[in-house]
Amino acid sequence: MIFKETKLEGAYIIEIELMEDERGFFARSFCSEEFKKHGLNPRIAQCNISYNKKKGTLRGMHYQVAPYEEAKLVRCTKGAIYDVIIDLRPDLPTFKQWIAVELTQENRRLLYVPEGFAHGFQTLEDRTEVFYQISEFHHPEWARGVRWNDPTFGIFWPVNVEIISVGDQQYPDFI
Repeated sequence: MIFKETKLEGAYIIEIELMEDERGFFARSFCSEEFKKHGLNPRIAQCNISYNKKKGTLRGMHYQVAPYEEAKLVRCTKGAIYDVIIDLRPDLPTFKQWIAVELTQENRRLLYVPEGFAHGFQTLEDRTEVFYQISEFHHPEWARGVRWNDPTFGIFWPVNVEIISVGDQQYPDFI
């Protein structure tokens, strides 16, 4: 695995290394020792799948607050997504900054999202599926979100938003 740190401290794009032969390939997509070596949280409490019927579906921007902050490892297993994370750690110089990474079934990239970040994505193709490994169990009472189009962040979304939940539309402005 090749770990490439982004401009947001602790957030990594992870490239898998294919070992190919006549059968196809084999690759590691997770190794707790490698994660520890890079200072990343290797705990996996649960895994989730998000299936999205239509291009332009937007999910986010979600996070959990202490004591149940969560790290995520995100991979698009079918289709393509524009994956966005926002640094919500007020003690760092990158507070309120965001990055986007295109994750596709073809590039097989993973995005490691550390604790203290909001996360969301937009589908770039119909019938897109996303697989998450998450370090903490879901605790609805500790779940929060920021609005996908909050001017505080100025996130660029590459395609028109076609589908978004009522809940994701109604997050208040970030202060």
